[in-house]
Amino acid sequence: MNYKSNVLVAPSLLSADFSRLGEEVDAVQDAGADWLHLDVMDGNFVPNITIGPPVIAAIKRCAEVPLDVHLMIDRPERYVKDFQSAGADILSIHPEACVHLHRALVEIRDSGMKAGVALNPSTGICAIENVLAELDIVMVMTVNPGFGGQSFIPTMFPKIKAIRKMIDESGYDILLEVDGGVSPKNSSELTKAGVNVLVAGSAVFGTRSYKVSIDNIRNGRVM
Repeated sequence: MNYKSNVLVAPSLLSADFSRLGEEVDAVQDAGADWLHLDVMDGNFVPNITIGPPVIAAIKRCAEVPLDVHLMIDRPERYVKDFQSAGADILSIHPEACVHLHRALVEIRDSGMKAGVALNPSTGICAIENVLAELDIVMVMTVNPGFGGQSFIPTMFPKIKAIRKMIDESGYDILLEVDGGVSPKNSSELTKAGVNVLVAGSAVFGTRSYKVSIDNIRNGRVM
């Protein structure tokens, strides 16, 4: 999968109406979503509990775009096969959540998925410098994970730029993704900083027109 040709928008289904989840998936796909972003939380690594492989498998049945699955769970390496079987195309994990990060990333790739590392706001970029060769995606959390609808932390911009520089200097084909508080108000600055993938929840699902919102996020256009 080569997604570097343009800016990708990945609506976060955490902000969708779960009483009609299939309809919401169809709606954002029709509106131009490039990926579907799925947040998995276990109530331990983060203070919330969301979905697991059965829900992802159900979404996969109506998905026409890649499923970008973000594991906010302890010891994610225990569930790599489960999420692969459920239909995840991309699996991102946190370095604090597993003892052997390199081994877990290799297992994700060996399972046929793209491998990502998600960095919390307080996690330094040194956490990824020794595993760049095993990465397809670096996800910068621009809010503290656990709940949707939070405000973007502006002090994350220097971190984003530093990771962009690290990726470029590495020579590896790695996408830079941002998750948390993304909206048309900051998306232009994010893409100028080198972000490839913009995850947006309430900035899409909390609006009247998903298509207009996705287009505005992609193009950095504030209405």
